[in-house]
Order: sequence, then C-alpha cells, then structure tokens
Amino acid sequence: MNSGAPQLEWPLLGSAELRVQKIQAKLHRWATDDPDRRFHDVFNLVHDPAFLLVAWQRVRGNRGARSAGVDGHTAFFIEARRGVEPFLAEIRDQLKTQQFRPLPVRERMIPKPGGKRRRLGIATVRDRVVQAALKLVLEPIFEADFLPCSYGFRPRRRAHDAVAEVRTFAGPPHRYEWVLEGDITACFDEIDHTALMGLVRRRITDKRVLALVKAFLKAGIFSKETGLRESREGAPQGGILSPLLSNIALSVLDEHFDRITRHRRSLPRSQQRALPVFRLSRYADDWVLLVKGERVDVEALRDEAAAVLATVGLRLSQAKTVITHIDEGLDFLGWRIQRHRKPGTAKSYVYTYPSKKAVKAVTGKVRTLSRLNRNQPLEVLLHNLNPVLRGWCTYFQPGVSSATFAYLRGFTWRRVMGWLRRKHPGMTWKQLRRRYCQGGWWPSDGDVVLFNPTRTRTTRYRYRGAAIPTPWASAN
Repeated sequence: MNSGAPQLEWPLLGSAELRVQKIQAKLHRWATDDPDRRFHDVFNLVHDPAFLLVAWQRVRGNRGARSAGVDGHTAFFIEARRGVEPFLAEIRDQLKTQQFRPLPVRERMIPKPGGKRRRLGIATVRDRVVQAALKLVLEPIFEADFLPCSYGFRPRRRAHDAVAEVRTFAGPPHRYEWVLEGDITACFDEIDHTALMGLVRRRITDKRVLALVKAFLKAGIFSKETGLRESREGAPQGGILSPLLSNIALSVLDEHFDRITRHRRSLPRSQQRALPVFRLSRYADDWVLLVKGERVDVEALRDEAAAVLATVGLRLSQAKTVITHIDEGLDFLGWRIQRHRKPGTAKSYVYTYPSKKAVKAVTGKVRTLSRLNRNQPLEVLLHNLNPVLRGWCTYFQPGVSSATFAYLRGFTWRRVMGWLRRKHPGMTWKQLRRRYCQGGWWPSDGDVVLFNPTRTRTTRYRYRGAAIPTPWASAN
C-alpha cells in the first residue's frame, strides 16, 4: 500500500496519530466495501514512522510499561537511557531489512481463584512496539469481518454490551429461555497456529506481514524453572497482538452460527417455525448461546460448537460448559443473569446483578488490604481500598446492584473499623470516632474519605448491538 507523500522521519505525536487514523480509515473502508479483498502490500505501514511512534506511545502508556521482558529493559529504561527516536530508528531499520527477530516471551504465572494459575507471556518492549504497529495495520481490516455478537477486545465495545444482549433476548418479547454457557479450555494456550495463519491469509497475502505474525507465534517461552521451550501452539496471553489473533480464531464460531441463521431465513415460514432459534453473545473466549426451543436442541448446538472450535485447535470444557434455563440463571462476565417474578406482580423479568463469585472476589481484596501493616496511617489504607471499591462499583453500576452495594458498604466498614481497633487497642469507640470518623461513623483521615459503595447510583445499560460504530467511521 502506498502510505502517502514523503514526510519527516519522526513526526510530532499529534500529526502521527492523525496520519495513522486516516490510513486506518482507508483500510477499514476498503475491507468493508469488498469482503473478498485481500491486502497484498501493507508491510511498509508496519515500519512507517507514524505507526511506530503511535505504537510506542501505546506501549509506553500501558500498565505493563514497567514490566521487563527477557532482556530486562522496561519502557522507562529505554526512554531514559537510550532515547525514544534512536530506539524506534533501530526497530525500523531491522523491519525494513527484514532482519527483525522476536525474542522469547518471559513466562509469569498469575494466581487465579480456586488455587489455579494462569500463564502470562511478557514480551520485550521492542517486540511490544512491533506488535502494536502490526495491530494498528491489521485491526481495521479484520474489524470489517467481525460480527456484532463479538464484544471482547474490540474498539468501543464492552462487557456490558455482551451482558445487555443476553438480558435483552432472554426477556420479552424475544424470550430465549435455554442457555448454553460455553467455556473454552485454555483458549490462548491451544490455538492451532496453522489454522490461525490460514484465517489471517483470508485477508492478508503480504508474505512479510504473515512471516512477522508467524514469528511472534513461534518466538518461544522462557521461564526460570524450565528454561527456553518452543511455542508450537497458542498465542501468549498478555501480548498486544494476542487478543486480535484470538478474535480471528474464535470468529469461526460467530460465522458458523451466523451462516445457519442466514440460511434458515431463506426457508419457508413453516420450516422456520419447526427449527430452534438461537442468539450468540461472545466476549473473547467467554460466550453464551441463547436458544428458543427444547433442551435437546441446545445439546445438538453444543456438539456443533465443539466441532467448529476443534477446527482451530480449541476444546470445550466438559465440566464448565453447561446447559441451564433462564429461570435457574447463569453467571456471565461477573454478572448473575436470571429471570425472577417482580414482587407484587404476576410478571417476570430478567434481572442482572453481581454474581456471588464477583462479590467474593472484591470482599477478598478488601480483606487482604485490611490485613496490611497497622503501623501505617489510615490514609494509606484508604488510598489502597478506594480504587478497588470505586472500580468494582462502577463496573456493576448498570444493574440491580443496590443491595449488593449496601452489603459491600457494611463489610468494608467492619474491616476498616476492625483494623483501627487493632491499631489502637487502648482507645474506646468514642475516641476512635472523634479521631477517624467524619460526621458520625464513616472512616476518614484528613481529606481522604473511605469510598461509600451506596453512593453509587445504579443505572440501566441499553443494548446497542450492531449500532456500535467503529473508530474509523468518522475519519473518512
């Protein structure tokens, strides 16, 4: 692709972002206008100065900027010691001469609920910048192909959209009553590389880009326990490019059910009424299939989903993939979605509220933080607690969450006041209130006040579906 007229070697960030957005808008428009179009020459965009500069800015602003890969360098180290422009210039030269070779990712195991651990792959900053540049080029192309039922790791889409879709179609007038809760075993670790590259080739035929994507998949994994080992399958969880690649792989599931739906629309009405109706909502590897029919129909669709996922090397967990009725409820993305009868009426509605697992997770964090060193000031404890409480309440704000917020308020108050009692065992309740409570019983230390979950007003999140615009719609 011709990237435009000659430009300064390293443009200002504002002009670089504008240039990248305009080129992305072109790529997205071309991919949307022609679903069969294949892109033969986009490698020059990967090493374009504007794309590399925007990629660096995204890596630098990411929470993982302080994490080092196998070379031991962080983004802040590179910025302070080497300088950004020499660093990017070296990457650009290696890409242009096709001498760039990704280094292995550093393996880190992250604890999960239930005692299990999740594998995280930390790439070097150099590799993260190239991955970010690759994503800037590939994302607008593949976004033209992704279906509206997919919400995870996509621009302007949120977990709330996936939950709102389930709630909307489980309630009136749609009333999809059966639910298939799909759970994919180790999704990021088991994606088949050959199948994934085949899906990428449906749009990208530039051999240099394909070689670069494959090189990242095959870069290897390094850990202190096992040393260096090959990566024969999967995409490292934690990589900048991995979420996009996983969406490309999982899109086979979206497309399968979409093909069936479109085919059935061409059948006579009498035949359509005899077949089950279904609706898929997927957030990354967490997905739910709503079905209007019988349980046997859901079982057949489960087997179809397993067969489709097997084509990209993925497996459904037999233990965690379950069939439930909407009256029994389901847990999805931290929410409990269940149909209840509204008190005082004969009507039933589908309600969404925080799941028990989500409540247990946040109370566990509060409990852990309130066990910290009692020699620190209360202000430090409040500074640690408030972001956790505020973020959790913000996520669960669009739902029937008032009762849960009240429970969390009481739980947090008891933990903080218990911490103060242990800190000052000789003080009476009256003395503690005078010193640490603002306007009665609520803990505070100077200007820092404990976040009150009940101050979070609940709202209703509206289902947006296919109406969600892409970031490039207004950049043409």
